[in-house]
Amino acid sequence: MNESWVTVVGNAATRPDFWETAAGVAVARFRLAVTVRRWDRGRDAWADAYTSFYTVWAWRTLAANVAGSVSLGEPLVVHGTLRVREREWDRERERERDRPLQGEGGGAAVGAGPAVDSGGGSNQPSRWVTAEIDAMAVGHDLTRGTSAFRRVSQAKPLLNAPTRTTSP
Repeated sequence: MNESWVTVVGNAATRPDFWETAAGVAVARFRLAVTVRRWDRGRDAWADAYTSFYTVWAWRTLAANVAGSVSLGEPLVVHGTLRVREREWDRERERERDRPLQGEGGGAAVGAGPAVDSGGGSNQPSRWVTAEIDAMAVGHDLTRGTSAFRRVSQAKPLLNAPTRTTSP
């Protein structure tokens, strides 16, 4: 597979949303804010530069653990596959939809940023680029604090366990 694996360090910018699909698969989603810091020689101190935002997706057991462990503003380390997509607003259906990226390997569209529709007088962007991470691991950044780990046990019912029903 030619996927881009990334490890990103930042802060939870939103609380995790958690739900289950119709098939019963657990899903969690949250936004991660990543601020670049640079050493400013003139002030002899660290200075914040720009902030990038990623939508982090977690599935199955990781999703349930993210929902129970991550809070707004907490420092996190996320490891997973990076996916950059161009989205657009479908005016007829009043919803978002994916657009294929333009250019060789998507390189031309990645830096494009939002494009404002000039035809309808609306200030709402009609196209934008999103960066998403399908997480394989999410954890607290222990360089900025401590954390307590609690193992989750998944109890599985015994196949031959008595059922507490009475026979007539």
